[in-house]
Amino acid sequence: MRSNIVAIVGRPNVGKSTLFNRMIESRSAIVDDISGVTRDRNYGKAEWNGFEFSVIDTGGYVISTSDVFEEEIRKQVHLAIDEADIILFVVDVELGITDLDDAVAGLLRKVQKPVFLAVNKVDNNQRINDSYVFYNLGLGELYCISSINGSGTGDLLDAVAKAFPHDAVAVEEEEIPHFSIIGRPNVGKSSMINAMVGEERHIVTDVAGTTRDAIQTRFNKFGYDFILTDTAGLRKKGKVHEDLEFYSVMRSIRTIETSDVCLLLIDATRGMEAQDVNIFNLVLKNKKGIVILVNKWDLIEKDQHSTKKFTEQVKEKIAPFTDVPIIFTSVITKQRVLKAFEVAMKVYENRKNKIKTSELNERLLEAIEMYSPPSVKGKVVKIKYVTQLPSATPVFAFYCNLPQYIKDPYRRYLENKIREFFDFEGVPFTIVFRQK
Repeated sequence: MRSNIVAIVGRPNVGKSTLFNRMIESRSAIVDDISGVTRDRNYGKAEWNGFEFSVIDTGGYVISTSDVFEEEIRKQVHLAIDEADIILFVVDVELGITDLDDAVAGLLRKVQKPVFLAVNKVDNNQRINDSYVFYNLGLGELYCISSINGSGTGDLLDAVAKAFPHDAVAVEEEEIPHFSIIGRPNVGKSSMINAMVGEERHIVTDVAGTTRDAIQTRFNKFGYDFILTDTAGLRKKGKVHEDLEFYSVMRSIRTIETSDVCLLLIDATRGMEAQDVNIFNLVLKNKKGIVILVNKWDLIEKDQHSTKKFTEQVKEKIAPFTDVPIIFTSVITKQRVLKAFEVAMKVYENRKNKIKTSELNERLLEAIEMYSPPSVKGKVVKIKYVTQLPSATPVFAFYCNLPQYIKDPYRRYLENKIREFFDFEGVPFTIVFRQK
């Protein structure tokens, strides 16, 4: 199923980041009265009326400036408009139509995709009347909102959800696993795919960022059949300066969202670095299967404990989700390259696991009886029943009398027990508590 990207655009200081934070239900983007606070792009996941989509908060669009940051922001706003499926154009009712609003509207009138005009800071009836001037931008319907208190954002998101392609599932001709190779620049992703398919299919150089686009390869050998995608390296957002690289990062994020299993490639000579952990967490947010491949293992001086020590270091960095297969590979010697296929396919099957309700209750209710949820304010929490919900990714529902009193430590206890009793290696899953 194709992912959807929504880009929020507009001139500086109209409330784009505040709207972004409200849509993703997190204070991820910095918000300030000073214009130009958002320089790097913020990416987040949002859900509305059962539809999940990615949201991109762009920097404020400006023209006729010598500021190097604003020039880069302008380039990347253009790229966000090109790559996004739906565009939210945010304007400020307090100042009316400005020259910059006209400039952005001129860009958007040429775009052959849904554009929603959100008039922000409309929090009283007088401002509703003031908003009508924005019809002069020629972008159709207005959506009067106040991103700071949420007024009107529900109607806006209803319209956005209706604009999504609802027939995306029907387009798929067959169910075939989609795997992607992800990681920082220059860790050997393209070399790994060349080693896997046995052909020099992808350009490989020592220059970081050689791969600009997400490139798909159909693999049908040795009894395997899947789509394998090579992606551009994901840098820290603060280091994304080139407009082409920003485009590559957007494509990589979309690839993660449309994959079943992501193979995260890390460099054995550098270990699990902070950006590797960020990419790992991006995969978890999207509830995708994950396998960690430690590349360039042939360059490491090894003893009998090297593999164990390195594995412990990686698991320490990715905690608390450590039920992840870690494979030590080398694209030069093709060491364990086929093993990576086997493990990725196993994780794909684990992701589709459906556990019988009777088996879940037999195993887990006994574990719950041995260690019950801690009482809160003198009230005893009793879990009576558990079932796996019919969803695309594994979700387990625990029915109890006081679901609001169950805290994260006990949630982790239940997750560990599920992983102990059933094979969900490499698969993030969700636990929910409901009133019985």
